[in-house]
Amino acid sequence: MRKKIVAGNWKMYKNLAETEMFLVDLKKQVFPENVVVMIAPSFTNLNQAFKSLREHPVTVVAQNMHQNNEGAFTGEISANMLKSVGVNTVVLGHSERRAYFKESSAILAEKVNTALENEMTVIFCIGEELDDRKKGSHFELIKAQLSEGLFHVSNDAWENIIIAYEPVWAIGTGETASPEQAQEMHKFIRKTVAENYPEEIANKVSILYGGSVKPDNASEIFGQADVDGGLIGGASLQVDSFMKIVNSF
Repeated sequence: MRKKIVAGNWKMYKNLAETEMFLVDLKKQVFPENVVVMIAPSFTNLNQAFKSLREHPVTVVAQNMHQNNEGAFTGEISANMLKSVGVNTVVLGHSERRAYFKESSAILAEKVNTALENEMTVIFCIGEELDDRKKGSHFELIKAQLSEGLFHVSNDAWENIIIAYEPVWAIGTGETASPEQAQEMHKFIRKTVAENYPEEIANKVSILYGGSVKPDNASEIFGQADVDGGLIGGASLQVDSFMKIVNSF
């Protein structure tokens, strides 16, 4: 059975005090046993979050990492550094990293390799721009992102891979793919994985939807056959709305 996952991506929000306040409230919550709950604070607050949540069923996740294990890369963070502060899961390929920091599929493939070599779990993001969808090239683009960034890994590596589909046109815009659009793409992603790996792997990998998920639409989106949860942005910044989404299955 595939894991149901809700991961909160905090992006560049919440300083230390705000993080601590959020964690105090989060630890008061009752978490469903059948849902894996994750939060991805900023680098500066990862260790504090890990220590605070050590006795709670919440996984602390990094938003990014460098593809090299060490070196003269000012301002960057390595897999070993993340693991040393208790973080074993990393988001790679988020659309904002691709757009603003020019992360190519080749760089992302290197990052995936480094994460897996360091026995980390990868949440690998893929998604199309509005122009791609209008032109009808969105399936082709998603297939290329999967092929170039992920399909070089071994069968065994899929135990540590989660896919997150995020239509870029629905991130932070208030626009959301309809449940039918989300299901159509998630089904396509699973089919594409099955064309390159054993069907068992395709059926087992969790595919998350990311793109303006809110408490009032999460249940319908998560109810689709191939949607296994969400990578949540803005709605993950408040405990109330985040937990409503966590409980939407």
